[in-house]
Amino acid sequence: MSDTRPASSSTGSVRLPGRPDVDTNVPLLSIQGLTKDFGGLRAVNACSFDVAPGSITGLIGPNGAGKTTLFSLVSGFHRPDAGRVYLDGEDVTGLPSHLLFRKGLCRTFQIPREHKSMTVTENLMLVPKGQIGERFWNPVLRQGAVRAQERRLREKAREVLEFVNLDHLADQPAGAMSGGQKKLLELARTLMADPKIVLLDEPGAGVNPTLMGRIREKIEQLNRERGITFLLIEHDMPLVMGLCNPVIVMNQGSKLVEGPPSLVKSDPRVLEAYLGGQYAALDG
Repeated sequence: MSDTRPASSSTGSVRLPGRPDVDTNVPLLSIQGLTKDFGGLRAVNACSFDVAPGSITGLIGPNGAGKTTLFSLVSGFHRPDAGRVYLDGEDVTGLPSHLLFRKGLCRTFQIPREHKSMTVTENLMLVPKGQIGERFWNPVLRQGAVRAQERRLREKAREVLEFVNLDHLADQPAGAMSGGQKKLLELARTLMADPKIVLLDEPGAGVNPTLMGRIREKIEQLNRERGITFLLIEHDMPLVMGLCNPVIVMNQGSKLVEGPPSLVKSDPRVLEAYLGGQYAALDG
């Protein structure tokens, strides 16, 4: 596992690349007692944990543990029935996803949601909010400003596509990409928003080993060089145990265990939660 911990200064404080003024003693994301019921089913049950700035935190658990529902609560797609969510110390509980997006919290999905008929570049150019061309009179009254902003966005999209090694597909329809390429496109779309934290929902699902290696490499690079924090759900245990620290285990809607991978994968409570499921051991 590569060392993804942020660098420490001589004063003992921690400096994040790209976010030099961050107080790393304050959690970037704090989840406190989140609860969500769907009819008679309690999907998330008083779940609490923190995500430190500059970390790559893994979220694992058996099927039905409540991981994706938790993501939906944190990212504003569902409102919690109880509990609070704090982003950078600000209470953002129940805010809709577009406002959380503007505050620097981005989410990807297990099934990519690309605009299939648009080109790969156009998919990226749609992401930034507040584009002046979105107001119907500006393309007529402010043609120069609209064109200048579009050039900047196209250039940024080109740089992002080069970073994720998708620049050769820039002018191709996004719907024609492979599953793994679409996962990279999801990651690229978050980069267009300059995020503080990215919630990744099963980035390895349906991805061949070569592309999964590339996705992992880009996550590590973004974390190391830009200080982007990641919280990811994943069922690929070797990926989680090699990439993430800490690892949080959910079971029956609540946090079961949290700690470094070496301890989590040997914890009897974790092994018991997985018995009868896909994993009888988590050694990878």
